[in-house]
Amino acid sequence: MAHMLMLLLYSSLSLLILFFAFKLFLQTITRRKLHLPPSPPSLPILGHLHLIKKPIHRTFHRLSQKYGQVFSVKFGSRLVVIVSSPSAVEECFTKNDIILANRPRNLLGKHLSYNHTTVVASPYGDHWRNLRRIAALEIFSTNRLNMCLGIRKDEVKHLLWKLSRNSCQGFAKVELKSMFLELTFNIIMRMVAGKRYYGEDLKDEEEARKFRRLMKEIVAFGGVSNPAEFVPVLRWIDHGGMEKKVKGISKRMDAFLQGLIDNQRSKDEEENTMIDHMLSLQKSQPEYYSDQIIKGLILGVQMNTLSS
Repeated sequence: MAHMLMLLLYSSLSLLILFFAFKLFLQTITRRKLHLPPSPPSLPILGHLHLIKKPIHRTFHRLSQKYGQVFSVKFGSRLVVIVSSPSAVEECFTKNDIILANRPRNLLGKHLSYNHTTVVASPYGDHWRNLRRIAALEIFSTNRLNMCLGIRKDEVKHLLWKLSRNSCQGFAKVELKSMFLELTFNIIMRMVAGKRYYGEDLKDEEEARKFRRLMKEIVAFGGVSNPAEFVPVLRWIDHGGMEKKVKGISKRMDAFLQGLIDNQRSKDEEENTMIDHMLSLQKSQPEYYSDQIIKGLILGVQMNTLSS
């Protein structure tokens, strides 16, 4: 029995080694066919991750001195091309911008962005162009932004009043970054759903608390590097339980966004919000303004707020 187990173990290890050797051979052949930029020698599975040291821009600069201003590295299974020449960058993002328009697929895009179907995560194509058209004409058009001018003025007044109140109590340090973020979120969410979620004069304190917690968690995950994105074998074991956590966040965010839509839908009178406007369009064009598309557009606005 023990002999059979050892034979099975050695056979499995041999097959595994052969699999990785064959995969490495195929990658080498494919690399030659693609005419990729020069690259340092890599390790199986890890690629060039062992070369990456902080600060990362210094690492890239050092490699560019040896391999040129355009070179490639592999972060695990992901191929990355480093471009440090201004003329090459211009060629990438002007002449070939459509080729490079898509973002890499990741865990947040899969679960939080409705399987990469939001305007932020969707690949370039008909669906993305339709979302961009909706955003440009129905959300960020000059007319729509002018209609929300009063909201922006009101929120700036709130901020100035808060700063004035704090200054009356004597000299105090003010952390403006967080205050500007709160200002931006209040403007955006009042435009989206007619509600403030930071500061005072909140319509629903519990709802505001849920929103703030969700944004905090999304920011935390957005800034964390997920090893499973680069070493696929780690996805099988859900390294660090990250996928489970992201699924939980996306489920709560979806419920929150659906709640905003249902709340506006249940009101007798239509308000001047982004959700109300899109719900009115949903009646005549349901295929372009489904609840999921509306939720994805709201999420895209929120993500852009966080990134800016």
